Amino acid sequence: MKKIFLSENDMPKSWYNIAADLPTAPNPPLHPGTHQPLGPDDLAPLFPMALIEQEMSQQREIPIPEPIQEGLKLYRPSPLIRATGLEKALKTPAKIYFKYEGVSPAGSHKPNTAIAQAYYNKQEGVKRLATETGAGQWGSSLALAGQMFGLEVKVYMVKISFTQKPYRRSMMQNWGAEIVASPSQDTEFGRKVLAEDPENTGSLGIAISEAIEDAAKRDDTKYSLGSVLNHVLLHQTIIGLEAKKQMEIAGDTPDIVIGCVGGGSNFAGLAFPYLRDKINGANIEFRAIEPAACPTLTRGKFAYDFGDTAQMTPLVSMYTLGHTFMPPGIHAGGLRYHGMSPLLSHVVKEGLVDPYAFHQVEVFDAAALFSRTEGIIPAPESAHAIKGAINAAIEAREAGEEKVILFNLSGHGHFDMSAYDAYYAKQLEDYVPTDDDLAKGISATAGLPGV
Repeated sequence: MKKIFLSENDMPKSWYNIAADLPTAPNPPLHPGTHQPLGPDDLAPLFPMALIEQEMSQQREIPIPEPIQEGLKLYRPSPLIRATGLEKALKTPAKIYFKYEGVSPAGSHKPNTAIAQAYYNKQEGVKRLATETGAGQWGSSLALAGQMFGLEVKVYMVKISFTQKPYRRSMMQNWGAEIVASPSQDTEFGRKVLAEDPENTGSLGIAISEAIEDAAKRDDTKYSLGSVLNHVLLHQTIIGLEAKKQMEIAGDTPDIVIGCVGGGSNFAGLAFPYLRDKINGANIEFRAIEPAACPTLTRGKFAYDFGDTAQMTPLVSMYTLGHTFMPPGIHAGGLRYHGMSPLLSHVVKEGLVDPYAFHQVEVFDAAALFSRTEGIIPAPESAHAIKGAINAAIEAREAGEEKVILFNLSGHGHFDMSAYDAYYAKQLEDYVPTDDDLAKGISATAGLPGV
């Protein structure tokens, strides 16, 4: 069986909250000023109360409201596909499956949480959302969701991606959003960054600061984030919950679960429902794949840090390269973030998930092989998961083991063809931060509370 589909009636009716099953509790987020544990009122200026409650919830199953389900049915359930062409090319005894999230209108997994966030904001009378985006998958997804629920959307897009991915900008505009390159002249912090460095190519940390400043200054506006936070990862678990039903139909259980990581949401979306099984004794390996150019999990520090460059966010306990770290302009713009989801950081710290880092060129090699054997051109971010799956399949071949590998193909690369142009012209470079580069960024955590 090549593709496994579920009916709309099979779509999960609740999200899964891994906080209920963790063997140890994560460190609490802290107020940026007082360094005391954060309370719901501290987050109220930025988020609607329903999302704040989900952020702090210990409830295992959280029902998905009917209007959100209806929005998700635009493209869900997404297919589970067996990568038979890739298996043959690799001459591996392993079975390789992938959950394909590129079927959404925005072309990635991001609408899974964008639709939910837009709904909850609309319910509480919010008129406008401010957000940031790296490669543009999140910005386009929130633009889609804003259109769905009648909300204005302002997107601060990291400047390097703003330049590299013009059609993502067009996509956002088509759904009614306003987009500016970050750092921008639209916020005090953006103007400050540009005054110090007019050629600054931007970072997610800077763009987050601009979006938060925007939201904080307007009574009709809330802030919306596409990864990292607990409620975002919660919304994404619909991926893994569907995959479990589909793998059951296939008659297989994964030995290895793989996803790319930037902030952590698409990996967690697939992995967390399976991680519950591992916590309860199942023998499953989890691999989180990041770019060697922004090696948050593999070379970062587990510490309290700010989620943004301007130090406006709460302090969260996570793997970080320091909130001042400026990642190089690799084409996987969605993975160029200095920090990592606190929940994902916690399970890595506990030894439940293993991090890996790969270089840009070898990731595009994997993407090219996948395109030729499976027909889908993957986003550069998703190609990291493909590289992880290929390595796992080669390991199985060399060991003569019939492993079952499951990975998340979080989006297509139709708006990333300039990156493929550069790859085929042999113009892509591998960037590896030096120890001094990383030490400089991580030094920004000095003086902050310890973990």
